Amino acid sequence: MPIRIRFTLWYTFLLGAILIAFSILLYLVLKFSLHNQVDRNLQDRAQQVGAGIIAQAVIRQSGNVVGIEVPELNVFSSPAIFIQVVQADGSLVTATDNLGKQRFPPDKQILQANQEGHSIYKTVTIDQTHLRIYSAPIRLGARVVGAVQVGQSLKDVEDTLNQVLVFLTAGTVAGLVLASIVGAFLAWTTLRPIEKINRAAMRIVSAQDLKQRLPTSNTKDEIDRLTVTINGMLERLDNFFQAQVRLSADVSHELRTPLTVIRGNVDLLRRGAANDPNELNEALSIIDGELDRMSRIVADLLLLSQADAGLSLRMQPVELDTILLDVYRQARVTANGVILQLGHEDQAVVQGDADRLKQLLLNLVTNALKHTAPGGHVTLSLYREPEWVRITVTDTGRGIAPTALPHIFERFYRAENNDQKGTGLGLSIAQWIAQAHGGQITVTSELGQGSTFTLWLPRGNTDRVETRPLKLSQV
Repeated sequence: MPIRIRFTLWYTFLLGAILIAFSILLYLVLKFSLHNQVDRNLQDRAQQVGAGIIAQAVIRQSGNVVGIEVPELNVFSSPAIFIQVVQADGSLVTATDNLGKQRFPPDKQILQANQEGHSIYKTVTIDQTHLRIYSAPIRLGARVVGAVQVGQSLKDVEDTLNQVLVFLTAGTVAGLVLASIVGAFLAWTTLRPIEKINRAAMRIVSAQDLKQRLPTSNTKDEIDRLTVTINGMLERLDNFFQAQVRLSADVSHELRTPLTVIRGNVDLLRRGAANDPNELNEALSIIDGELDRMSRIVADLLLLSQADAGLSLRMQPVELDTILLDVYRQARVTANGVILQLGHEDQAVVQGDADRLKQLLLNLVTNALKHTAPGGHVTLSLYREPEWVRITVTDTGRGIAPTALPHIFERFYRAENNDQKGTGLGLSIAQWIAQAHGGQITVTSELGQGSTFTLWLPRGNTDRVETRPLKLSQV
C-alpha cells in the first residue's frame, strides 16, 4: 500500500478516534449532568413537600392505625413535576391534579426502601414515557407513616440527548470526511518532494550517471536533510567508482609494464643473453626489481581486500625503536641516492601489531624516498611523550600542494601533477593502520621545502595481548 494512502488512513483514523472519544465523553457527561439535575430538582421538591406536610399535616392515630391528612399538594407542583403521598403500606393518600387519573405504579423496591427509612430514585414507564421518581419516607418519631413521591418526565432530557447525539454523529462523520480530504492533501503535499527525489533517482540510475544530484529545497526540514544526505552519498559513490576506474587503469598499467619488462628480458635470455654473465645478471636484476614492484601492488590490494572483510590485529607490547631501526635498515637498500638517516631516538613500547606497524613505517619512508630527489635527506625520529609516542618522517623533497594535502590519505588518490609511479594506496593504508591502533598520522608540508609525516600512537597499557578488528573507512 502506498505511503500516501497509509498516511491518509492513519490521519483519518487518529482524528476519527479522537472525535469519537470526545463525542462519547461529551454525551456521557451531558447525560449524567441532565439526570443529576433532574434528581436534584426532585429531591428539592420532595423536601419542600415534606416540610409542608410536617408543618400542616394532621396525623391521627386510632389504636394501631396511623393515618395522615395532607394539605393541598398542587401548590408544590408544576407542569413537569408530579407529586403523590402514600401511606406506609403504599396506599394513596393524595396526589396533584396534573397526574389526572394516572398514579405512580406501586413498586416493592420503593415501598421496602421507604419502610426501612431510606429515600430512593427509580425510573419507571407510564404510557411509554419514562418518568424519574424520587420517594422519601415520612416519619412519625422513629416510625415511618408514609412517603412523599415526586416524579418528573424525562422526555425533555431524552429529546435533548437525542438531538446532541444526532449532532455529534453528524459532526463526527463530517469531521472524518474532512479529515480524509485534509489528510490526502497533506500526504500529497508532504510526499511530493519524495516523489521528485524518486524520479530524480530513477533518472540517475537509468542514465548510470552518478554526477547528477537530487534537487534541494533549502527548507532545512527532514526531507531536505535526506536529500543532502543522498547527494553526499552519491558524491562518495561517484568518487569511489571513479577511484575504482582509476585503480583498474593504474593496476593494469602497473602490472602490464613489469610483465612487459619481464617478458622482454626472458626473450633476451632465450636469444643468448644467458650465456653472457653480465647480461644475465642485468636481466635477472631487472626481473627481480619488477617482481618486487608487482609484489608490492598485490600486497596492497590484498591488504585492502582483507581490511574490507574485517582484518584482525594481534595487539601485544611492541618496541617501536627496534621496528624503526629495522625499517631504516630495509629502506637504505632502496634509497637510490637519497640520504636516509636516523634523528632523535627514544625507547618506547606501545600496544600494537608489529607487522602492521612496520608496514606503516615502510609506507611512510618509501613515500618520502619516492618524492625526494637524489642527494636529498629523509630523517626518521622517535619521541616518547607522557601519553603519546611520536614518530616523524621528514624529507627535503618536492612537498605537497595545499589543494592535495587534505586528500593524500584517501583511498586511490593520486595528485594530478604526480609523475611518480604508484596506486595511491600506501598512505591510506598507513593511516588506516594508525587509526586501528588508536592513533593517527598528521602531515605538514611546504612546496619546494619538503614534508613531515608524524605518526601518533597512544602509550596505553602494554601488559596484555589482545585481538582487535581492523575496520577501515571507505574514503
